[in-house]
Amino acid sequence: MEEILNFLRLVRVNNNREWFHANKDLYLAAKDKFESLAKEILAGVQAFDASCRELDLSDCLYRFYRDTRFSKDKTPYKTHMGVYICPKGKKSMWAGYYFHIEPESDYLGSHMLCCGAYMPDNEMLKVLREDIFTNGEEYVKAVKQAKHFTLCSEPSLKKLPKEFAESPYGEYIKLKAHLLQLDVNTQFLMQDNLAQNVVKEFKTCRNYVAYLNRAFSFTGNY
Repeated sequence: MEEILNFLRLVRVNNNREWFHANKDLYLAAKDKFESLAKEILAGVQAFDASCRELDLSDCLYRFYRDTRFSKDKTPYKTHMGVYICPKGKKSMWAGYYFHIEPESDYLGSHMLCCGAYMPDNEMLKVLREDIFTNGEEYVKAVKQAKHFTLCSEPSLKKLPKEFAESPYGEYIKLKAHLLQLDVNTQFLMQDNLAQNVVKEFKTCRNYVAYLNRAFSFTGNY
């Protein structure tokens, strides 16, 4: 893990193509280490979540090269590595399990585990909000089962959508992303049984992820 962290720290202060190509061996070594870890995490998730069992590792990993076409930030490389495990793969927009390594950076700001769905589209949000309005108690129960995680309160609407009456679950209905987040420190990453510990934490979120995906399955997206 130290090899991955050291590489990411170097990229942060040398984020240019000349340095990267001169040190590509460092990238390849860090990439191999992370992919080995991600493979263990994927297998662990597949053991408790049958909806992810058809995935290959390539369905869950992101490119290290940034797409700068529409960004003011033209640095060519990311300063983090992540793996996102969800039904039908990372591009599907289904809820899932995300593991993120990011030392001393301004992107997300920490190493973290996240479970849920980041910025689902309007159709997905509509059916999810309707489900929470009707079955909010089940949503809250699933959040509480992930006892080490915190439900992200942003981004969120300022007011309930006009089609919804007042509800005890209004704060959840207003959410535009549905994410449980657990920040972890470098000491957590240095554990010999890191993959098993990540999977153990993810497993506490399985009912939350299942709740979201059950709602999303009623959209025309899938």
